[in-house]
Amino acid sequence: MKLMMFADGGKTRLGVVQGEEVAAVAGGGVPEDIAGVISGGEAALAAVEAAAAGGERFKVADVTPALPLAHPGKFICVGLNYALHAKEGGHDIPTYPSFFPRYATSLVPAGANVIRPKSSVTLDYECELAFIIGKGGRHISEADALGHVFGYTLFNDVSVREYQRKTSQWTPGKNFDGTGPFGPVVVTPDELPAGASGLRITTRVNGETMQDSNTEDMIFTEPNIIATLSEFMTLEPGDVVATGTPSGVAHARKPPAWMKAGDVVEVEIEKIGVLRNPVVDEA
Repeated sequence: MKLMMFADGGKTRLGVVQGEEVAAVAGGGVPEDIAGVISGGEAALAAVEAAAAGGERFKVADVTPALPLAHPGKFICVGLNYALHAKEGGHDIPTYPSFFPRYATSLVPAGANVIRPKSSVTLDYECELAFIIGKGGRHISEADALGHVFGYTLFNDVSVREYQRKTSQWTPGKNFDGTGPFGPVVVTPDELPAGASGLRITTRVNGETMQDSNTEDMIFTEPNIIATLSEFMTLEPGDVVATGTPSGVAHARKPPAWMKAGDVVEVEIEKIGVLRNPVVDEA
C-alpha cells in the first residue's frame, strides 16, 4: 500500500495513492493519520485499505502533500553509507555507522520550499532512502530487523556544508530550518524488494541528474542499521531512519554545484516515487 498525508481545507487527511489518484480515508474507526496506522498495526492497515475503496478521490497532482509524520519521535540519519560518497568527501570507508539527528523543525513536505539560509551559500542535496519503524524494540537481531519496519519513504538530507564542517559533530549543518524534505508517500514493505534493496536512487537539480546509484550499494544494510541502533537505544513505532546518500553531491564537484534560489531539486527512488522541492532564499 502507498500512503500519504495531504492538506485539505486547513487540515491534513490520510490517503491511499492508487495510480494517479489518492483516495481519502476517514471515519468508522479508521486512523486519521499515518502515525495512527502505525500504532494500529495490521488491523489498521486493513481498515485503511477497505475505507479507500469508497473514499473521496483526488488527483495526486492536485493535492498539497503534508509531512508523512509531523513529529517523529526520533529522526536518525546515517552518514557515509555509500563507499564512493565517503571517498569523495575524503573519508575512509567506515567500519561502524555514523549517526546524527534531524529535528522536526528542519523538516518540510514535498512541494514546500527548501530554504537557503542567509548565513551561507553552501547548500547541498543528498538523496536518501528512509524507513519508518513500525514495531519497536531493543537488542533487535539482524535476522528479525525487517519485521520491525512499517514502510519506506524519501528524504533529501539538504546540508549547509560550511556549518557541517565547523566541528566534528554534523548537527548544525544538518538542521537548518527548511532543509529536510520528507515524503510524500510511505510505501509498505510488501510493495518492495526485501529491505528496499536493489532500487535505483537519484537526485536531479533543474532536471540534470546529479546523483545516480542503487540502494544495494549501501555499506551498512538496513538490518545492520536497526541492529546497531537497538544496541544502545530503544527504537519506537514512528521513529524514522534515513540511510545515507550516494556520491555526486554538490561539494565534491569542481566547482561546487551549490543549490540556489530558483532551483528545483528532485529525489527519486524506484518503486517509491519522487520528492520535489523548489529552493528559495531565506527572507
